[in-house]
Amino acid sequence: MAKVHLVLQGKGGVGKSVIASMIAQYKTETRNKPLCIDTDPINSSFYGYKALDVQRLDIMDGDEINTRSFDSLIEIIAKTKTDVVIDNGASSFVPLSHYLISNQVPELLLSMGHELIIHTVVTGGQALLDTVNGFSQLTTQFPEECKFFVWLNPYWGAIEHQGKSFEKMKAYIENKDRVSAIINIPNLKEETYGHDLSEMLQARLTFDEALASEKLTIMTRQRLKIIKDKIMGQLKNGAVI
Repeated sequence: MAKVHLVLQGKGGVGKSVIASMIAQYKTETRNKPLCIDTDPINSSFYGYKALDVQRLDIMDGDEINTRSFDSLIEIIAKTKTDVVIDNGASSFVPLSHYLISNQVPELLLSMGHELIIHTVVTGGQALLDTVNGFSQLTTQFPEECKFFVWLNPYWGAIEHQGKSFEKMKAYIENKDRVSAIINIPNLKEETYGHDLSEMLQARLTFDEALASEKLTIMTRQRLKIIKDKIMGQLKNGAVI
């Protein structure tokens, strides 16, 4: 059975492509190399990771998103014998979500022997409430067949509201049974670890590429290895991945 990992969040610039790359790297190390697809019609950042062999799916018809183009995505998934990682942009969040739900795609994938796992992002700062609401909408709208991973990204500030952490917020408490794992992304604003990870992400390098690069200092590679082990360890603890 193939696991289809879909990164969804209606807010732009919250790290969806980074998350897709992390999932793909974990899959490459622990199982077979996954099929990677970028459906972002505006910023195809996931496609920039050349080591992951990401395919770009064109879903535009002129200046508009053609939802029927998503049919080709399902055709690709139906034929695959490996796991799939899909990065979707903020601009196509609403049409893709509507397509998946209205066409009962999660149930269809299950009947094919596949499983849909949705990864969504919650950030701190001004986007906190938007991303928390996005999480709540996804868990409410998608059927029980779907599993959820929540990635907490503290780059723009602490992920808390009125003194409550995400795990104590109403949105999580009401939907925690749907969440298979919470993944904590390191704070990229830290001077050492954060700087090194930020540089690696901007260059669209995988951890293994960075760790093998003699252009990086010994301590930079050491810090990246520590970050990699922390993130991959969290993914390992998420049983359904």
